[in-house]
Amino acid sequence: MNSSVIHSLERPAYRPDPTVAEPELSVVLPCLNESRTLGACIQKIKCTFQQYGIDGEIVVADNGSTDGSQDIACNLGARIVDVEPKGYGSALMGGIQAARGRYIVMGDADDTYNFTHIPSFLDKLRDGHELVMGNRFKGGIEPGAMPPLHRYLGNPVLSFIGRMFFKSDIGDFHCGLRGFSKSGYEKLGMRTSGMEFASEMVVKATLMGLRIAEVPTTLAPDRRGRRPHLCTWRDGWRHLRFMLLYSPRWLFLYPGVLLMLVGVITGAWLLRGPQTIRGINFDVDTLLHAMIAILIGFQAVAFSVFTKIYAITEGLLPRDRRMERMFHVITLETGLIVGALLTVAGFAGSLYAVHVWQLHHFGQLNAGSTLRIVMPSLTAMALGCQIIFSSFFLSVLGLARK
Repeated sequence: MNSSVIHSLERPAYRPDPTVAEPELSVVLPCLNESRTLGACIQKIKCTFQQYGIDGEIVVADNGSTDGSQDIACNLGARIVDVEPKGYGSALMGGIQAARGRYIVMGDADDTYNFTHIPSFLDKLRDGHELVMGNRFKGGIEPGAMPPLHRYLGNPVLSFIGRMFFKSDIGDFHCGLRGFSKSGYEKLGMRTSGMEFASEMVVKATLMGLRIAEVPTTLAPDRRGRRPHLCTWRDGWRHLRFMLLYSPRWLFLYPGVLLMLVGVITGAWLLRGPQTIRGINFDVDTLLHAMIAILIGFQAVAFSVFTKIYAITEGLLPRDRRMERMFHVITLETGLIVGALLTVAGFAGSLYAVHVWQLHHFGQLNAGSTLRIVMPSLTAMALGCQIIFSSFFLSVLGLARK
């Protein structure tokens, strides 16, 4: 994020300790009109610092509050950082960038998280973990603290998808109370500006092999007396969309492989002739669908490879050793040979179909028999051309990758 967009507001009420140039811990609170609860959060954090002897600072990343939140934070000794780009992720990125601590704990300013749990996060960070996640389902969710839709569907489902897609052990992907080392955070290269910032952090930390731990924490009801900034369906979709975009395997590869398998098996079954299952007839119309499934499946598989290489090249995903080894075997020349063979085979099949037509003096043919020659031939030609074009495109992407 451009440093010109983020600036620290030095106000008279803020008196940093001159002996603590770089505090051990920074607590970053994203803020947008949180005047009703911000003061309580800051007081709890300061009491925790004092009780446990933590050298820390409180950074309020203000995202354009108009209710006096800045004055409350300033009067209580917090450091205020103005972040102009809107969004939960933008506010956090601005606050984290300005934080001076070796370790950082982030939490919402709505007084729903228990900041007396900060020492549990700090202990894990001191032990060498680079990301420490809170788990509200293990620590306890108070009645009315989380809508039933979020508690029993949204969070569990999205967390399950995250664990399945990225082989993560995190049980609560979206807990807003979490800690991390500044150096670990800088490895992630965070980009998302909205609520999906929470998922991005866990996903990238998992993919990059950072040491991750989880500690129980609690969630209390929102005490602001107004609607939360979170929008259930919009932000839920943004979390799901992010996880899909960061997992080309689940978005493209697995569906593509499944389509190709279904197409090949069904096509092979119907090439012998019409088939009947429990009185239902399957003929060339089903065969056509099978051939199309093969082509669409291959496109999806190719897109998974394109996406993975692009993401690695742009630094969105870490290097994949298996893919690098694969490209030592699957080269441009290999793709061209395979594509050319399929194209020639398809063209030969089409010529054979014309020959059969000639034998019938270019008259009326049995559609079922002829299409069983024509459709596989055209599919082979189209697939061969796709392989050739994809091989060239992969080579172009590989230039930047190398």
